[in-house]
Amino acid sequence: MYRYNGQDIFVVDGHVHFWDGSPENQLNKYGDGWIRCFYDYHRNLSPADYVWPLELYQKYPEERMMRDLFEEGYVDIAIFQPTVLTEFYKKGFNTLEQDAVLKEKYPDKFILNGAWDPRDGEEGLHHFEEAVKRWNLKGVKLYTAEWKGSSKGWKLTDYWSRRYLDKCAELGVVNIHVHKGPTIWPLNRDAFDVADVDDVATEYRDAGLRFIVEHCGLPRLEDFCWIAVQEPNVYAGLAVVMPFIHARPRYFAEVMSELLWWVGEDRMLFASDYALWSPKWLIEKFMAWEIPEDLKEQRGVNLTLEGKKKILGLNAAKLYDIKVPEMVTA
Repeated sequence: MYRYNGQDIFVVDGHVHFWDGSPENQLNKYGDGWIRCFYDYHRNLSPADYVWPLELYQKYPEERMMRDLFEEGYVDIAIFQPTVLTEFYKKGFNTLEQDAVLKEKYPDKFILNGAWDPRDGEEGLHHFEEAVKRWNLKGVKLYTAEWKGSSKGWKLTDYWSRRYLDKCAELGVVNIHVHKGPTIWPLNRDAFDVADVDDVATEYRDAGLRFIVEHCGLPRLEDFCWIAVQEPNVYAGLAVVMPFIHARPRYFAEVMSELLWWVGEDRMLFASDYALWSPKWLIEKFMAWEIPEDLKEQRGVNLTLEGKKKILGLNAAKLYDIKVPEMVTA
């Protein structure tokens, strides 16, 4: 457990992957382009000491992941968020089945989330139900811009999407993580638009579904905030937001102050997006970070140690019913 100024900090990394973007797994030029686009985010937003060689980044070993997350990275529990991409990778990029290997090997370290694609129809719905029962899933990661055949995206408001959300509510899969953020080549930016979150958040509020908008809608932060302020079951997943604390600290401060004003510290979740970035430096910089005085005055917000504890782990613990050690207090 991370200790900061005599305080125990419980850390839940809300967004990690165990991917295979190696040339051997690439199906076509899009698989190569995808991992290189990821690598550009990694290289341009990371401190120099944390930049990996491309070959390691394409496919990293289990030992490296366990070290970076749990031995050096302060993480107590990490949540797997699949990204399937079978149109670009022979075995998929980061599938439920890949992640499940580590979950079964380290059951106390990982939470396993699933995935579904409404374009798979009835067959996919049956497969999803089987996966929920096999792995006791409590969450899913959705990629509305993923390609499938001639289709280059879908919406949460589509007929079959609602069928799958109905099934989530029925099975108790209540944490719906949706990638609504920066595009990755060759996916289309417009397919990540946040507008469809508004409708389903309202419709499924009474059903108990929570919509964790990964990357907070960036670059559509304002749209996300206008939706989240009205929908108490919409949360801000801070993957991609976090590394700007190093690369563009003023931008990070502006984004965080907006989120604190609109959404509040109780609905924000830390995430490293590993292996895009390592949790160690993100957490260290975040704990040392303070909102600039001019933004405190303009927005009327602040972030105390108690708020940082919520963001780093306590909020995610509530969503996933994770038992928090007694020595940790909000």
